[in-house]
Amino acid sequence: MHEFSRLYAELDETTATSRKLAALQSYFSSAAPQDAAWAVYFLAGGKPRQAVPTKLLRQYAIEYSGLDDWLFDECYHAVGDLAETIALILPPPSQHSGIGLADWIELAIAPLRGAAPEAIRAALFLYWDQLDTRERFLLTKLIGGGFRVGVSRLLVTRALSAVAKVDSKVLAQRLMGWTDGSVSPTAAGFLQLISAHSEDEHAQRGGQPYPFFLAHALERDPATLGQLADWQVEWKYDGMRAQLVSRGGQNWIWSRGEDLITERFPELAALRLPDGVVIDGEILIWNGGHAPAPFADLQKRMGRKQVSARLLGELPAVMVAYDLLELDGQDLRHLPQSGRRQLLEKLVRKLQGAPQLRLSPLIAAESWEQLAEIRNESRERGVEGMMLKAVDARYGVGRTRSEGTWWKWKIDPYSVDAVLIYAQSGHGRRASLYTDYTFAVWDADTDGERKLVPFAKAYSGLTDAEIAQVDTAIRKTTIEKFGPVRSVTPSMVFEIGFEGIASSPRHKSGIAVRFPRILRRREDKSIEDADTLDVLKSLLAAP
Repeated sequence: MHEFSRLYAELDETTATSRKLAALQSYFSSAAPQDAAWAVYFLAGGKPRQAVPTKLLRQYAIEYSGLDDWLFDECYHAVGDLAETIALILPPPSQHSGIGLADWIELAIAPLRGAAPEAIRAALFLYWDQLDTRERFLLTKLIGGGFRVGVSRLLVTRALSAVAKVDSKVLAQRLMGWTDGSVSPTAAGFLQLISAHSEDEHAQRGGQPYPFFLAHALERDPATLGQLADWQVEWKYDGMRAQLVSRGGQNWIWSRGEDLITERFPELAALRLPDGVVIDGEILIWNGGHAPAPFADLQKRMGRKQVSARLLGELPAVMVAYDLLELDGQDLRHLPQSGRRQLLEKLVRKLQGAPQLRLSPLIAAESWEQLAEIRNESRERGVEGMMLKAVDARYGVGRTRSEGTWWKWKIDPYSVDAVLIYAQSGHGRRASLYTDYTFAVWDADTDGERKLVPFAKAYSGLTDAEIAQVDTAIRKTTIEKFGPVRSVTPSMVFEIGFEGIASSPRHKSGIAVRFPRILRRREDKSIEDADTLDVLKSLLAAP
C-alpha cells in the first residue's frame, strides 16, 4: 500500500503529463506483479466495490478518533470528502504495515463485504492503526468504493508500453476487458500484459474485444472537411456502444466501458454468427417503426443482469452494426472504412434471418447543404445527429486521428432556463467550492400558486471564474444546510442543455433528462422568467 499511495500522491500533485508518465513508469517497473495488476485495474478505470456502507465508516471513524459527532461533521463540511476527513482526524498509527496493495484488496477489504458490524469495526480499527494519513485516505476510498485518480487510460497505456517495450496499440488491445469487475487482476495477468509480442497473440484473444475507435465533436462548418464524397455518413444513435465478439462457438458482448454485458442482452448473445467475427455497433431498444425507443427504455435493460421474458418482449434489443473489426479470425482494422463497410454489408446480407442485427444505413446527399437539411430530421428519427467517417480511415485506438477521423455532427441540445435551488460542494481540489447544482422549473400547485420543482442536477459548463462567482452567491443566499447540501434563496437563472428527455415516475417532476449541463448563466433574466414544467413536457412530443 505504501508504494501505491506514493504513486497516487505523485499523480495527484502534478498536472504535468511528463511527470505523471515518469511516476507510472517507475511504479510499474518496480512493483510486485500482483500489486501492479490491481494498480492497472484502478488506474485504467476499474471501480472498487463498496465493502462498508458510508454510514458505518463515519460511525467507526468518530469512535476511533474520539471526536463528537458535531465536530466530525464540521470537519467533513470543511474538507468536503469523507475519506480525506477520516484520514486527517484519526490519531497517529502505533505500528506500520508492509502489506502490498493486492493483499489489502483481497485479504483485508474483500472479507468486509457482508461481515457483521462488530467484525467490521474491529477490522477498521486494526487497519487504521497500521497506516499513515496518505495510506488511510486510499484505504478508505477503496473500502467505500469511491476511488478516483487524475490519470487517463491513455497515459497508463503509454507507461506500460514503455516498461514492456511493446507498441502502445498492442498494449491498448491487451488492456481491453482488464477493468471488467467479474475477473480479479492477477500477477500472471500483469506479466502477460507486459510480455514481449508474439505472432500467435491474436489467436489467443478468446472473447476479448478490440479498443474502441472514438469520434471527435464537429463544432465547425462540415464543408471545411472537403469533398462530401470523401465521407461515409450515418445516423448517430443514442444507445449503448458495444462490440459483439464471436469466437470458438461462443458470443460475448462488451460495452465501451469494458463491462461484459452478455447476460443483459440474451437475444443478441443468441445470434448465430460465423466464427471469428467482431462487430462494432450500437445497442438500442426497437419496438418496430421508423425510430428506436428513447434511451430511458434501454436503461431498464442495462441495469439488469437477469432479464425476464416479459421485459424481453416489451423491450426487445437490437444491435445496429456499423463496423466489422474481424472476419474469419482476421483483424480488419487496417482496412479503410469503405472496405470494412463492404464486408459488413456482405455479412449482414448472409444473416437476413436475424432481426436482432440491423445494418446502420448510409445517408446519401448531393451536397453539404442538402446533408444539413436531412440532419434536421434527427429528432423525428430518434437520433442525435450524424456520424461522418473518412472513407479511407483505418480503425484506430481511442480518440486519435493518426488512423483517420470520425466526426460526430450532433444537433443542438434541448435547452430550458431553470433556477438554482440547491448546491453541494465538489470533490478534490474543488472540495471548498459549491460546484454541484440542482435546478428547478416552475409548476402550478393545486391552488394555482406557482412553485419551483427540481428536474435536473448539473455540475459542468462553468469556468473557474464563474464557479467562484456562483459560490459567493450561494454562501450569501443560503437558507438551510442538509449535511454537505445547501438550499438557497432562488435568485440565479441558468440555461440548462440536455441531449434527451423522457417521462419518469421516479422523479418528482415526472421528467428525466439525459446529460444535463450548464450552457450559460442568464443574468439577463429574473427567476420569474424561468421556464415551466409544461415547457419540458412539450419537449416530450417534440420532433
